[in-house]
Amino acid sequence: MPTIYVCDDETDILRYLDKLLSVAGYRVETFSRGTDLLARLGAADRRECDTILLDVRMPDMDGLQVLEQVHKRFHDLPVVIMTAHGTIDDAVQAIKLGAYDYIMKPFPREKLLGVLKRLLDHRRLACENRQLREELQRGTGRSDSIVFQSTAFREVYDLTLQVAESDVNTLIMGESGTGKELIANALHRNSPRRGKPFVSLNCAALSDTLLESQLFGHVRGAFTGAVINQKGLVEEADGGTLFLDEIGDVSPAVQAKLLRVIQEKDFIAVGSTRPRKADVRFVAATNKDLMTEVQAGRFREDLYYRLNVISINLPPLRERREDIEPLARHFLDIATRRMKKDVRGIDDDALGALLRYDWPGNVRELENVMERAVILARNGTISASLLPLERERREHAPPPAPDALVALEEVERRHIETVLRQTGFHKSRSAEILGISRKTLDRKIVEYGMGDERGA
Repeated sequence: MPTIYVCDDETDILRYLDKLLSVAGYRVETFSRGTDLLARLGAADRRECDTILLDVRMPDMDGLQVLEQVHKRFHDLPVVIMTAHGTIDDAVQAIKLGAYDYIMKPFPREKLLGVLKRLLDHRRLACENRQLREELQRGTGRSDSIVFQSTAFREVYDLTLQVAESDVNTLIMGESGTGKELIANALHRNSPRRGKPFVSLNCAALSDTLLESQLFGHVRGAFTGAVINQKGLVEEADGGTLFLDEIGDVSPAVQAKLLRVIQEKDFIAVGSTRPRKADVRFVAATNKDLMTEVQAGRFREDLYYRLNVISINLPPLRERREDIEPLARHFLDIATRRMKKDVRGIDDDALGALLRYDWPGNVRELENVMERAVILARNGTISASLLPLERERREHAPPPAPDALVALEEVERRHIETVLRQTGFHKSRSAEILGISRKTLDRKIVEYGMGDERGA
């Protein structure tokens, strides 16, 4: 049974709407002041309320002020404004502020019920679509929703949709954890190839030999353990999109073979001599400056330009702080449903801590922090004590240097050591926090002389 909150300072209106909506099959709660409504929303499980009927003119807070607060804290909660003839300008302003609709007093019974039916039908369909996406995503424990409010990420997303309509290869650049794979998914889902496979591969996680086999497949007997013919991901992605994450870590030998696929539309499986055709759109991602890699001779210039027909640059989370709160609530919702825990909100101190933190691990770190907080929460609300952000800020900060400048390598070494200590020298977990592969972490440990005997 849908729940409707009604807020109006006129007792007769509240009594009339309570009776009308209850008879129509709705659960109704009434409020005579906007502050009471906001307090109820803050105390209740947000999912208890399906929509709000809100008067414009009220003594303590006018409806537009209440609407702004509701939209800021619960951006997906629909609000219908009730207004008299003399306040039609307020109703128009309310629509601009995010109200779903407005209705003029005195309103006919049929008109009000019709507005509510359309609103709730739309809301039900949106919920069913979201649940369907979650069913499809179940098993990964993650959601591929792209959540944002900032202008900076709106520009990125608009460019993504524009590029998706073409069939050009695309390079996505940004720090680790900024959502490069989500953008790659969005490119595919909104492209003419959407009905074909989307295949993803983290290039940094594999050795050169295994990477080549994963990409191009192998024939029986190509190497020890190759007991059957195996298709590669290029062939699996035929007609669709192949997403190559951490493309900057691919060796020159594999780069040359990728260039052949892009230019000639064919490839040769490991151990074979017969070319095979493949029609693939390549989307690559990196947190490195590939042009610097080209100039240093570590990345092929011709491959760089083949992949970088269009580039999409993702801003770090610290440069789009408007997205921190909606992302935190999004990850809170995912974690509570997956863990079946009754955690309903984030208190003001915790929200302030989230907004102040610089998020070196970006969106991936925020997701991990919210998941950890849900695991530890006991009273149904995320508090600041459940967020290790201030402690991490102090521990991650390098000690003061005697000189004004500190070598970049020294900063990196200190940061890696700090993360290793925090995880008890658990290498796989440390690599995940650092946003690098286990192979890269092992190399850094040797390079910086940290020793290898303590890790697991």
